[in-house]
Amino acid sequence: MRKWTVADVMTRDVVAVPEDATYRTIVELLADRRISAVPVVDADRRVVGVVSEADLLYKVEFAGAVAHPRIFPSRRRSRREKGEGTVARELMTRPAVTAGAKTSLAAAARLMTDKGVKRLAVVDEDGVLTGIVARSDLLKVHLRADEELRHDINDEVLLRTLWLEPLVVDVKVDNGLVTLSGHLDRRTMAELAVQLVAAVPGVVAVDDHLTYELDDTELSGSEWYRSHPFSSTGP
Repeated sequence: MRKWTVADVMTRDVVAVPEDATYRTIVELLADRRISAVPVVDADRRVVGVVSEADLLYKVEFAGAVAHPRIFPSRRRSRREKGEGTVARELMTRPAVTAGAKTSLAAAARLMTDKGVKRLAVVDEDGVLTGIVARSDLLKVHLRADEELRHDINDEVLLRTLWLEPLVVDVKVDNGLVTLSGHLDRRTMAELAVQLVAAVPGVVAVDDHLTYELDDTELSGSEWYRSHPFSSTGP
């Protein structure tokens, strides 16, 4: 089953600024492109930082006061220094939080949450900028049509992964909510089916109505092997 990655949803036509880009240039760029942050790159287009609206606002916050550094507690010094900055290298947050194009959407979402950022610069193995992915981009997976989800569940999960015959499991999808019904041989198979369907990109939730013939989670070792005649690992 194919997993969606950052490459499937990222913006490839991404704008960046050099380290010597001026404050005014960055403000105009954010306004013109209607974006809230821009990556900063070196001469080889490797990402060295990010300038966001939050970084730029320090100049507004400390306007008229930056010439008197002693009135600020030391814990605010970095904010004040950004308020005094005039070019990207002085304004940017570093290091930039980045991800590779092959990063899963789940991993990208966790990284954004852990680092408290709204977007990730996407880089190749050399750190060169190839795109950008925002929180809104990660949600695109939930725009997939119900019929597309149903096809993936039937073909990729039930048939190709679990080797279940067609029509053994009935699949209904409504706005990303999946309902599974049918009767399977074993409880472990039913639970695995629910788990795999829930992992299909775009599935919001799974309503499990599957039943089973045998609860193989309560069997002893010898009983389990008798109920799984093709599970032997021997030659």
